[in-house]
Amino acid sequence: MIETIADAGVVLAYIARSAGLPAATTFLTPVECNLQVGHVVYPAGGEIPRHAHLPVERRLVGTTEVLVIEQGRCEVDVYSGDRRLVATRELRRGDILISVGGGHRFRVLEDLVLLEVKQGPYPGKSAEKELF
Repeated sequence: MIETIADAGVVLAYIARSAGLPAATTFLTPVECNLQVGHVVYPAGGEIPRHAHLPVERRLVGTTEVLVIEQGRCEVDVYSGDRRLVATRELRRGDILISVGGGHRFRVLEDLVLLEVKQGPYPGKSAEKELF
């Protein structure tokens, strides 16, 4: 199950709940999202042909972030672009948060380990984050 959190038609985040693995390839983000996140499924004996990715030029504004809860529990607050609280959700092991806009805050409820994936290179905290 994928939950979309939006404000005034602007998507701020997607939450994919841990519900086992899909039987077929399933993407969690829509094709227009600036980061494609999904489960790609192949049968035993199949093959992913050797390949290289073409140098497609993309223009990105902002940072899209994927957080996989590997251990523990937390609450996430999702904020709009103008810093208003839009939603609060609890995340548990196996859940995936895909943050595509606005802001967020986390409260750790149990010892937490997150796998974080975002665009690089990393310009440093002061160049990338605005605390509010």
